[in-house]
Amino acid sequence: MKTIKGPGIFLAQFAGDEAPFNTLEGMAGWAAGLGYAGIQIPSWDRRLFDLKRAAESKEYCSEVLGIAARHGLAITELSTHLQGQLVAAHPAFDTLLDAFAPAELAGKVKARQEWAVQQLQYAATASRNLGLTAHATFSGALAWPFFYPWPQRPAGLIEEAFKELARLWTPILNAFDEVGVDVCYELHPGEDLHDGATFERFLVAVGDHPRANILFDPSHMVLQQMDYLAFLDLYHERIRAFHVKDAEFHASGRAGVYGGYLGWIDRPGRFRSLGDGQIDFRGVFSKMAQYDYPGWAVVEWECCIKHPEAGAAEGAVFVRDHIIRVTDRAFDDFAGGAADTERNRRILGL
Repeated sequence: MKTIKGPGIFLAQFAGDEAPFNTLEGMAGWAAGLGYAGIQIPSWDRRLFDLKRAAESKEYCSEVLGIAARHGLAITELSTHLQGQLVAAHPAFDTLLDAFAPAELAGKVKARQEWAVQQLQYAATASRNLGLTAHATFSGALAWPFFYPWPQRPAGLIEEAFKELARLWTPILNAFDEVGVDVCYELHPGEDLHDGATFERFLVAVGDHPRANILFDPSHMVLQQMDYLAFLDLYHERIRAFHVKDAEFHASGRAGVYGGYLGWIDRPGRFRSLGDGQIDFRGVFSKMAQYDYPGWAVVEWECCIKHPEAGAAEGAVFVRDHIIRVTDRAFDDFAGGAADTERNRRILGL
């Protein structure tokens, strides 16, 4: 068994225009000061990271690794959540998604999608140059507007959506395979890959591609009323990244899992800072250790109540306290003995 690495922190929700949150150097110092051991970098934020340059320059990657190392940090993964969203997008979201790409691509859907694919190609090479083995992203959404089967979906609609999703993602998965890096899709409402069933459908569509893997975030399962511990039993072999994020769901007579278009503060299901929600993280970390999860435990802070800096500070302690140092021997070794075939046969009456 492996001891989970951590705590790490995803920088996206904390980056800003004021120091120390406007440079990678500043954010590395801030994260290290809170007790983090790793940082997950949002590759779209040019204040912190230049993805194209990282793909083209090993020297630049050495500089990035040096910044982290000066503060006693490792880089856990790069993230292309925003770019991944643009790889496959239903036209209903075209205007909304303009904010996820450079301003000069606004309204240019085809050019925006091509830019996103190129970004993922850069991310594969950059991950290799940084010595990483996993990458965090979103799948995008072609079928999401039809997630509820009313109006009734025509036969073959979902199959066609996943066929196209596979067509778009297979060359990207192949690029990551060439550099030995896993693509870890965060299963998230708003994405075509949002639960186990949709991930299974995608795996079939991409021919069980070895680089198609999962970023496990139990908070999204709480909001969908899924059994996140059973999910680990089912899909642990494909889990290669882990966002440690809390959530709660309080059944209501007014709204349900769809949220009633309410703001986050009023929804029955909402994200919370670590320790303030309902997730059984002792159970989660136990199963992750049991199944030999090879990666990092990375705090993703999202909460509609607590200040982000308070959530970040508490998150480092929370994850450190939950990581299980795994045993290197069986607890009952003291009562055992060396293998002896003849003795074993006598015990069996043979």
